[in-house]
Amino acid sequence: MLEQCERSSRIYDGHILNLRVDQVALSDGAKSIREVVEHRGAVAIVPMLTNNRVLLVRQYRYAVGKELLEIPAGTLEIGENPDTAANRELEEETGYKAHQITKITEIYMAPGYATEKIHIYLATNLQPSKMQLDEDERINIEPMFFAEALRKVRSGEICDAKTMCGLCRAQEVLG
Repeated sequence: MLEQCERSSRIYDGHILNLRVDQVALSDGAKSIREVVEHRGAVAIVPMLTNNRVLLVRQYRYAVGKELLEIPAGTLEIGENPDTAANRELEEETGYKAHQITKITEIYMAPGYATEKIHIYLATNLQPSKMQLDEDERINIEPMFFAEALRKVRSGEICDAKTMCGLCRAQEVLG
């Protein structure tokens, strides 16, 4: 191991994340501090409708102070299997169930300071169901042609990292 934790202090325990500060010994014996945001992980889904359309969601993101166009996503429940979470989040945020859902990649959002890993799925053969948003969620559904979503990535209109990765990886998988 290149870095060894010598001491760890818990700074904050929250509903979605925790923060700790670790004192570490580097491989050459030097000491350093690492601030780590602990996150239990998340799922994100690229839901494909018929006629080469993708279902995106638009929602206000308080941390960045604006609405973002994204693929549906959500945090894993404690101990929850990512496959189960992907199906749950798809239905909750879009009102669709997938007859086929396939994991297409995993990404670390900010490995320099956070443990969050997002499991990204491709959902096909969608059937209408019922949205079940959380009490604090305000989401607008925006179906669009897949090519248009990719254009929005290239133009910078879609600037959410998980969405950019998910759409680009889905493009590779779909051919």
